[in-house]
Amino acid sequence: MAMQKRSAFKNHYYEIQLIARRCMLGLILICLLVGFLIWRLAYLQIYKNELYTTLSTKNAIDLVPVEPTRGLIFDRNGILLAENIPVFSLDVIPYQVTDLQKTLTDLGKIIQLSDNDVSQFKKQLKQHRRFDEIPLKLRLTEQEVAIFTENQHRFPGVIIKARLMRHYPFGESFSHVLGYVGRINAQELNEIDQINYSASHYIGKLGIEKYYEEELHGKVGYEEVENDASGKPIRVLKKINGIPGKNLYLTIDSGLQFAAEKALGDDRGAVVAIQPQTGQVLAMVSKPGYDPSIFVLGISQKDYQDLQQSDDKPLYDRALRGLYPMASTIKPYLALQGLDTGITNPDYTIFDNGIFKLPNSSHIFHDWVRNGHGRVNLPRAITVSCDIYFYNLSMKMGIDKMDDILTRFGYGALTGIDLDGELPGIVASPAWKRKNRGTRWYPGDTIISTIGQGDMQATPIQLASAVATLANRGQRFMPYLLLGEQLPGKAYTPQQPIPLEPVKLHDNKYWDVVINAMQDVVGSPQGTAYSLFGRGYTYTVAAKTGTGALSKRRNPNEEDKQESVPEKLRDHHLFIAFAPVDKPKIALAIVTENSNDAVETARYILDYYLGSQQNANRQPQNQIKKAGT
Repeated sequence: MAMQKRSAFKNHYYEIQLIARRCMLGLILICLLVGFLIWRLAYLQIYKNELYTTLSTKNAIDLVPVEPTRGLIFDRNGILLAENIPVFSLDVIPYQVTDLQKTLTDLGKIIQLSDNDVSQFKKQLKQHRRFDEIPLKLRLTEQEVAIFTENQHRFPGVIIKARLMRHYPFGESFSHVLGYVGRINAQELNEIDQINYSASHYIGKLGIEKYYEEELHGKVGYEEVENDASGKPIRVLKKINGIPGKNLYLTIDSGLQFAAEKALGDDRGAVVAIQPQTGQVLAMVSKPGYDPSIFVLGISQKDYQDLQQSDDKPLYDRALRGLYPMASTIKPYLALQGLDTGITNPDYTIFDNGIFKLPNSSHIFHDWVRNGHGRVNLPRAITVSCDIYFYNLSMKMGIDKMDDILTRFGYGALTGIDLDGELPGIVASPAWKRKNRGTRWYPGDTIISTIGQGDMQATPIQLASAVATLANRGQRFMPYLLLGEQLPGKAYTPQQPIPLEPVKLHDNKYWDVVINAMQDVVGSPQGTAYSLFGRGYTYTVAAKTGTGALSKRRNPNEEDKQESVPEKLRDHHLFIAFAPVDKPKIALAIVTENSNDAVETARYILDYYLGSQQNANRQPQNQIKKAGT
């Protein structure tokens, strides 16, 4: 018989205790975990509160730089010469774009992007941070704005931004004075204050825009922008206003600038007009010019090369950098030196038969008139521009005294005008020739220097500054363009004239001798400008003509046969003047390249500025002549 299986008895008390112990251990573990969580929360919320609050705010808030408004530029009468116009631009934020090349390709399908747009963008891409807004195309049309807005969801990281863009309403009329702004390049990026330009893409490149960049640019501002979890801006929490650029007022009289530009007609050349009592530049024209606005948008390489390679050199600032023979405009200054040193006097007379020879030399130096001017004293020598008289004077005076008076009037040195790029010209001397030509100085060098030929060179701004000093009877001022500046909402600050070392003579009557002779240049029938300047003007004017000879003539009378010479080989013509003589309001220097229109150009400008009722509206003769051909 099989035995029955015995079953074990359960110990309920033991099982209850086991369960209780396990529950207690679980409870203790839970309490420890809860305690750890409470401690951790307390640690993060209390002890590390400042750190994580800062990090959270940093994630939610961006500090976005705001470009300051660039200062405006006005003429002396408040006419706006450089302004800021509102435009819509297409900007790219590179770090938000997954495939930049594909984005550019797709954008090109809905908005016309030129090769220059893309090229300029890629240049800027290398110079900015990936989270900067970089312009791809400026000045979107309303249609382009509408098309992109419809398709914006397809282009993350591409936005339309409203911005102010520089604009020059008068085009090329003030191009060499104002210069232009352009996109910041790599070299400039290393030279500027990158914090202050963190929101800026443009900087002054030439002219006033460059010289006064610091004043015009202003100081950058900032916005605290709250973002959502995806980084998209939600709202502006706080704005730290920047400081706008200063508005600049120039000494330029835009009406006179237009008149000078019109008077030059189709001639290449330069006009500089200065207010003698202050040194303020009233007009500064270099022709031809260029439209500075094309540089703001970003000029293509081809268009830039076309401007550079043009025979007319529109990018070349002739007023500031053009080096021209001083020609016979040098003679009034040499006459002053001759009088002041006692080498000559107003009554000393020579007989001019049209020929001059150096001792022990067979070379003949001609007067510009074949048979000479007969008996000539100093005043008449200035009036008729007698070369022979000044050849004789130079041999007595010597090159050192000639250089001395020219240097005292500012030749051979920078005038100091508030523009970059000015050239100093050349006052030729034995030391200069030895250094630059490697040869000695000969007596013939002195002879040709006395009529402003050879190595004697000056810029139109120097010519104007020197004749302004002559008008002031020796008082010199530095030429300048900044009349004053004003921060919006603040007081206007004028620029004061800057006096320079005056030209002093032993006897002030010598000023009258030379200036009276210069009046006869225009007013006497024998004067070199009499027939061209004409009659009927209501003001007094003192002047001097000059011819910068470029072609070698067969005889002294070839002056009237320039039409047979190729245009680019024809002589330059110069004219310096000031008026009215007793109380000068304007000093003028004009250079017309390969053209004999300098005197007529001056007449038109002076008629305009001094208000000659009979001739203020007359058209310059050079324009009348060209209009009929």
